[in-house]
This record gives sequence, structure tokens and C-alpha cells, in this order.
Amino acid sequence: MPDVLDASPYDALLLLSFGGPEGPDDVVPFLENVTRGRGIPTERLKEVGQHYFLFGGVSPINDQNRALLEALRKDFAEHGLDLPVYWGNRNWAPYLTDTLREMVRDGHRRILILATSAYASYSGCRQYRENLADALAALEAEGLELPKIDKLRHYFNHPGFVEPMIDGVLESLADLPEDVRAGAHIAFTTHSIPTAAADTSGPVEDHGDGGAYVRQHLDVAHLIADAVRERTGLELPWQLVYQSRSGAPHIPWLEPDICDHLEERKAAGVPAVVMAPIGFVSDHMEVLYDLDTEAKAKAQELGLPVRRSATVGADPRYAAAVRDLVLERAGLERGQDVTPCALGALGASHQLCPVGCCPSRAPRPAAAGADSPYA
Repeated sequence: MPDVLDASPYDALLLLSFGGPEGPDDVVPFLENVTRGRGIPTERLKEVGQHYFLFGGVSPINDQNRALLEALRKDFAEHGLDLPVYWGNRNWAPYLTDTLREMVRDGHRRILILATSAYASYSGCRQYRENLADALAALEAEGLELPKIDKLRHYFNHPGFVEPMIDGVLESLADLPEDVRAGAHIAFTTHSIPTAAADTSGPVEDHGDGGAYVRQHLDVAHLIADAVRERTGLELPWQLVYQSRSGAPHIPWLEPDICDHLEERKAAGVPAVVMAPIGFVSDHMEVLYDLDTEAKAKAQELGLPVRRSATVGADPRYAAAVRDLVLERAGLERGQDVTPCALGALGASHQLCPVGCCPSRAPRPAAAGADSPYA
């Protein structure tokens, strides 16, 4: 029997994700949830939803979260960590508020949050915290006793997150034709966000050109490229590029776009490219469409060999990393001397989002941070 691991004072973990449609009839209602308050017409949403309709109206993210739930529960049980794991989404069932209500009724009062976003940004962190505050407000209005909620730190540079991505790049590189392998470039991809949001990502002291969002991704890219060199002897050029832009044309977003980058690499005489989606936890719709469909079609048009490496998904090392993060935070809450596990030049991220971290354009209450209205 494994030793019993101590997660106190926490009594539950909530996997908090984005959500996605599970059939054609869900697509427009899901997109209405995602874009609520922006006044986007239904006809426009139907156009945007074509990405989902290409895949039967089903986003893979929900099944991937179910697989991650199973991996977490398996890892916790095998290592003696008695901590129930729940799942809630921002934009589709199971909805966050419903899951929190269930957790409260099950008696949980100290809850840890694992967000399926590894990096600092408004959309990848604070917006989840705002949704948590909305959910807590709804439960408070129902007269329920509110739990104390903490969010696990950003885990972009935890070995359990980085190592699976290193393996993915190595496997994609090995899958390229031998005659182009040594000359391949690596395109590390992540979600494009408005430059204004990038510049103010992370704590105030990290604000500036690209903010914590860009710096964290560059740190991970360096780690992977260095590992590839050490394990293959190949010094492969690389660049951080972006995908999945969805904003108005007049608003500056992070560039270059992956398809533009592929055109530039081809024009420069690069013989092959490995696309490594380091900004995404799993192979959800933005990976399947923007890379596996759109970017690969562009590469085929150019006659450029490309491979796309796997995301972390439900890799057992990721589940083990979550266990480590839970125990790390629990030990700190108990006042123990804990050394956080992190690779790269940036070190471990903050445990508590400070005031001014990843601000929104219109200030809203956000839970699980230094500015939380819910102590």
C-alpha cells in the first residue's frame, strides 16, 4: 500500500476548463456562451461554428478532460492521495457553478483549482478567476455556505508538463523524412492574444513588451529546443509563433501567424517544419483545426513537409505534476518549507495572483487571488 499523502487543508480538487459542444445542436448555444455580451449575430456564430461542424459538431476537449480526470484519479489513488476530483467548465456542461454547488453539498470547504491553461494571461487565468467569483456569488445568493478556493500556480515549466512536450517534438522530428530532418525548423505555437493583453500579463513587475505570457512561452521553447539538441545532436532553429486569432482586424494581436510563418520558412529554403503547440494542454479544436487542418493545408500547398507534435493531454507525467502541485500548495498552506519544482530561467510562478495581475479591460471581481472579495 502506498504511503498516505497529506493534502490538508484541502478536501477536493476542481478541474476547471473551457468546455465545448458535444453535437451539432450544441455549437451555436456554446458559441453564444463564449461570446455573451459582445452582440455577435447568430448568423455570424454559425459561420464561426463551421470549424466544429467539420468534426460533427463535437469538440474533443470534453473527452480529453474526461481522460485527464481518469488519469488524475488513478495517479492519486496509486500514490495514496485521498483527494476527490471534480470537473467544471466555463462555457458548457458540466458548468462551473453547478459543479461548485455539488461540491459544497458534498461537504467540501477547501477547494483547489486546476485550470487547463499553463500560462499567465487574462484569458488563461484571470478570466477563470472571474468565473469563479461569479459562481461563488451565485451560491451565496442561494444561501449556501461558501468554500475557500485557491488556484494552483502556473505550471508551464514544471517537468511533468515539459517532458511530454519534449518527447512529442522528438517523435515528430523522427517521423520526418531523413533527408530533411537535420535542416528542420521548430515552430512553437500558442494562442494569439491582443498585444495589449500580452503586455499586461502576469504581475505588474512583469508587464512590458509581451509580458509574462510571451516570456513564459519563450522559456518553455528554450527548454524543449535545448533538450532536442542534447538528445539528437541537432541544433535546430526555432521561433515562437501564434495561431487562432479571433479579434477585430484593427486590434493588434501577437504575430506571426503560423500559416504566414510557414510561407516565410518555405521562402527561406527551410526543408521541413515541426509544429509544437506548447500553449495548449490538449488536442482540442484549435489544435485540430488551426494546425491539423488549416496549417497542414497551407504546408501542402507550399510543398513543405510538416509534422505536428502532441500536446500533453492525459500523460501520466502531467497527472503526477498535478499531484506534486497539490502537495506543494498544501504544504505551503500548512506553513511548511516547500521548494517548488520548476525548470528554466524563470523559476516557479507565484502561488497567489497579486493585485494588478493580468487585468481585464472592465474590472470585475475575481476569486482565488490577492484581490478576491471571497477570503
